[in-house]
Amino acid sequence: MMKRDVSLGNSGGPQPSSSEGGVHEPRAEDAGADSPHLDEGQRGQAADHSSPRALVLHEIIREEGEEALRRTVGALIWSSLAAGLSMGFSFLTESALRAGLPDTPGRALISSFGYSAGFVLVILGRQQLFTESTLTVVLPVLTRRNWRTALSALRFWAVVLLGNLFGTWVFAAILHIRNVFDPAVATALGDVSRAALGNGGFGPTVIRAIFAGWLIALMVWLLPSARSGRLLTVLVITYVVAVTKLSHVIAGSAEVAYSVLNGNVGIGDYLTRFLCPTLIGNILGGVSLVALLNHAAIAPEINRSD
Repeated sequence: MMKRDVSLGNSGGPQPSSSEGGVHEPRAEDAGADSPHLDEGQRGQAADHSSPRALVLHEIIREEGEEALRRTVGALIWSSLAAGLSMGFSFLTESALRAGLPDTPGRALISSFGYSAGFVLVILGRQQLFTESTLTVVLPVLTRRNWRTALSALRFWAVVLLGNLFGTWVFAAILHIRNVFDPAVATALGDVSRAALGNGGFGPTVIRAIFAGWLIALMVWLLPSARSGRLLTVLVITYVVAVTKLSHVIAGSAEVAYSVLNGNVGIGDYLTRFLCPTLIGNILGGVSLVALLNHAAIAPEINRSD
């Protein structure tokens, strides 16, 4: 049986309609389109303020995934390296806030805001982050359902993950340069890095990572409809990841790498206690709980349009 190879491209997905003058023409599914109390201009205003349908969100993110899969290996290496370096600022900013706050029970609640810094830089800067791709490049795989797309996604994951991790190690090494930061910040860097491994062993780390992967993939799903609230969306969701001490494979890599370079833990701890369980959990959370479920919800609409 021939596998489906669906490529909606820019012309196949749902497109907003517009009149010759550039004014939105309400469609039947738009908010206020059938209201007898609104004139044509008011219906257009209502449509502009309505939330995109799930199929529209799916196609926006799928198109981003298609574009990502078309990027060259060289472009992916540089973008993922930049993202890994940028994510180091989550570690640095959280530590700097921790160093400047009194040692009270509410200290972690405030310093956790610093964790969002790296995500803001990466997402608004359009750099390639591995945990975003657990949604973006998976949607083309689920839509096309062929081996060529699946292999392209695996290649993408491998390049981006290695680039992200390498960037975090470079950032962690830079943080060890003497006399760059105040002693209080250096102490806080050590405290935050030691806490990154967490407690409870392999299984609990996987569970924490599933929640983190779930939240980051949900954030990617929400961003197209967030509009002017994109920054707030990133801040809120990544703050939840930080304050609940969930495990993120890239943000956490900078922290644990710092501990390894400090001599507090070994490379074996990095691989077995952090990287493996966190990577597994982030992939499970992003792919199974967001990509698969959200794709399944709109699959009947895609099938009807084929």
